[in-house]
Amino acid sequence: MMIRRRPHEEEHENHERWLVSYADFITLLFAFFVVMYAISSVNQGKYNQLTSSLGSAFSGDISPRIGQQVNGSEGSTRKNTHRASIIQPINLSQLRSEKMIKERESMAAMAMKLSNSLSPLISQGKIRMVQNNRGIRIDIHDSLLFSPGSATLSPAASGPLGEIAESLKTNSNLIQIEGHTDNQPIHNDQFFSNWELSALRATSLVRSFSASGLDESRLSAAGFGSAQPISDNSTLEGRAKNRRVSIMILYSNAAQDSAENSEITPDKR
Repeated sequence: MMIRRRPHEEEHENHERWLVSYADFITLLFAFFVVMYAISSVNQGKYNQLTSSLGSAFSGDISPRIGQQVNGSEGSTRKNTHRASIIQPINLSQLRSEKMIKERESMAAMAMKLSNSLSPLISQGKIRMVQNNRGIRIDIHDSLLFSPGSATLSPAASGPLGEIAESLKTNSNLIQIEGHTDNQPIHNDQFFSNWELSALRATSLVRSFSASGLDESRLSAAGFGSAQPISDNSTLEGRAKNRRVSIMILYSNAAQDSAENSEITPDKR
């Protein structure tokens, strides 16, 4: 028996196949925008909590607490008794102020102890001690240190200068020795003017302190002649007070201010 073969039916082209790819594309595009929306959505409650926590940390408050859990559905909280330790930013100006206060208190205590040991000379008006914005100043009458018109230390100066040197060894502050005279002119074979006399007298104390063991890098000398009187030069008593050598123990900030220089250059036009 012969099997009769069915005639071949012509296949028709499916013109709607593009709809499948288009539907897949639209589905993926929708999913992409859903994900982007989810990422960009902000939980206002968590945002407010983060803002509050950061504000508390920088203001120094000890908040929030460790172990605190929030149940969003019931609004209940469980708090731990342990508090978080917040590292507060360092206040540099406050640290500098505290350091300056401690330095002034320490130097004032040193000066008080020294004034007690030099009490007889202070009572006689030979030595005067003051505290100002630069540091501690010790004014020594020239008659305790030198013969009239001389820059060579007298033997009587070794006692008080030795006590002062020992006190100065208890700190590391810079020391400036300042020579002063009255307004009576001097002109001899050794000194041309009061400037030379005051400068050499200051230098004599620097050499004495250096020999006593003080670090030379702390010491400096300056001569002011009659330019900085502390009393009236028209009287004998006033001129006697002006003839002095001052030992200036400088505060750290005073020394730093004097060391800060700003270069000045010509204006180029």
